Amino acid sequence: MTDSNDFIEDNELILGQNTLAVRAGIARTAEGEHCEPIFTTSSYVFESASQAAARFSGDEPGNVYSRYTNPTVRSFQDRIAALEGAESAVATSSGMAAILSTCLALLQVGDHIVCSRSVFGTTSVLFTKYLQKLGVDVSFVSLTDYEGWQKAISDKTKLLFLETPSNPLCEVADIKRLSEIAKFRNCLLVVDNCLCTPALQRPLALGADIVIHSATKYLDGQGRCVGGVVVGREEEMKEVLSFIRTCGATMSPFNAWIFLKSLETLCIRMQAHSVNALELAWWLNEQPQIEKVFYTGLPTHEGHVLAREQQTAFGGVLSFRVKGGREEAWRLIDATKILSLTANLGDAKTTIVHPATTTHGRLSDEEKRQAGITENLIRIAVGLEDCKDLIEDCKRGIVAI
Repeated sequence: MTDSNDFIEDNELILGQNTLAVRAGIARTAEGEHCEPIFTTSSYVFESASQAAARFSGDEPGNVYSRYTNPTVRSFQDRIAALEGAESAVATSSGMAAILSTCLALLQVGDHIVCSRSVFGTTSVLFTKYLQKLGVDVSFVSLTDYEGWQKAISDKTKLLFLETPSNPLCEVADIKRLSEIAKFRNCLLVVDNCLCTPALQRPLALGADIVIHSATKYLDGQGRCVGGVVVGREEEMKEVLSFIRTCGATMSPFNAWIFLKSLETLCIRMQAHSVNALELAWWLNEQPQIEKVFYTGLPTHEGHVLAREQQTAFGGVLSFRVKGGREEAWRLIDATKILSLTANLGDAKTTIVHPATTTHGRLSDEEKRQAGITENLIRIAVGLEDCKDLIEDCKRGIVAI
């Protein structure tokens, strides 16, 4: 079997992100295929009883059962690990499964998490409703209140969890600074890198310990299937793999193949998303019916300078507040004709949504207030269409307010 990873490692090449996105993780079979195959098998045949025993015990490397060892899934894991600059990666059935698997693999009863208030609504629900039920406590702090992070950490704190940029307000956290805080207090820093992907930001290089993705979003890029992935050091990833081996929150080979092929275009897609989003953000910022635009590419954004330092571009997600409330926001959304009204993001098709009643709808009114999720807030995940058409569609929405 010819493995391009062997070529990369043997020659000690320093390859760029575009090359890694196309070449890393390829493991060709004896058939010599150019496109990676999908291994649609649940189990594997062993040469002998002793080999089966060695595989199951872990004394011999190799495939055992596709719940936790599959060549297609492994190729995806190797490629995303290479892109993030990580030792290892573990693919999961969804982004939320990635977060849950990380927490249940690395935490125990009595442990404590400090989490940013500016996280995906379902992440907040997972921590408050379900992890606390299992004896894991959680405290929420403002993403950019570094003194607040320090004060919230106790002797029982094991994880600091955040998204940067945040969804949907595009707040930006100083990953290096939070890494220093985490290391000083002997905590792991976990960063949800969903909005940037490794094409625009590599948290591990900035000091984070673990990076989490909803592969459903930009890693796929076309809204086709659901998946997640956790990347980091081999030590922690072994624990996460052990958890999903037992509990089954694993990625299917078919989905892994979809994500694997999507990664080939990740870098150029993220640049295109960023170009479109910046143009649309500038246009929205000039409209009198818009109260405020949240996009890190705008110099007026509080996190603009920091985003320029730790990202290579500003990504495809922006949000804005219309003048008025829910009624005005819904009018704008309903009047658009091109934008897809759906809660997903990271798609080639531009999507629009009202966070207060969808993605963050399960939060209490107080939780929404603390997270800045107002009734007049709209989120747009800018796709790959001609930006002039997106602007014209937003004009239709604004006229309807």
